[in-house]
Amino acid sequence: MKKILIVEGNLREENESFSKVGIQTHTQSLKDSLAYYTNDLEFDVVNPSSDENIQPIIEKLSTYNGLIWGGSSLNIYNDTPEIRRQIEFMRECQKNVKKILAICWGLQVAVTAAGGQVKKANDSNIGIANKVTINEKGLAHPLYKGKDKIFNTPAFNFDEVVKIPENGICLASNKINNVQSLYFEINDTKIWGLQYHPEITYEKMISLIEFRKDKLVETRKVFNSLDEIDNHINFIKNEISVSNRDKTMIELRNWLNFIN
Repeated sequence: MKKILIVEGNLREENESFSKVGIQTHTQSLKDSLAYYTNDLEFDVVNPSSDENIQPIIEKLSTYNGLIWGGSSLNIYNDTPEIRRQIEFMRECQKNVKKILAICWGLQVAVTAAGGQVKKANDSNIGIANKVTINEKGLAHPLYKGKDKIFNTPAFNFDEVVKIPENGICLASNKINNVQSLYFEINDTKIWGLQYHPEITYEKMISLIEFRKDKLVETRKVFNSLDEIDNHINFIKNEISVSNRDKTMIELRNWLNFIN
């Protein structure tokens, strides 16, 4: 049985707000998606921002077969104590865990900890990233074994990687984010990074959009009106009707094969 460490990127308060309206935490979504492929996994879960004592986890990092670091509503350039704790914990992971899958926020933390840079993007992927295109290096990487060269995928991000860590390789892009996925090594750790969310369903993305409707219009200003949001939700519902879960989550399957 493989031992996996899941790192929860959201603050405890954010997860509580999800639970109150019936939305799964990102950790719960990830566990459900991994169970689609195998039940032969043992999990520990850590929240570097909200857990009072993560030292016991740090002391056994080298015992994990792999680590998956998921999404968050945080923005890494805000430089709060909670964010700094996550970056420092990522540095410990990059010294002690050999194989890391870094998803969305996880990618941004991994890149920052390794000397790369993340900034606010000029545009956003809200619930879906369209026409992500795998480049030649990506097509040769095991992350994308069996994946269509151009694909749509669940995604939700306002920020993007603008500087890849030393010796890193961009694997895929779309019109909104030049770096939709990357690979890099640091110390003896191999990191597969995704800016999008193969582990989250489009249905959950729609729930997140509805949950954040007012903020998306008034604060984030990525939509001009609630009607515009409704039209976008209908667009995602159309994608649900033509999408295939096996194809959407291929990256998870390939990472599980990588740690075996």
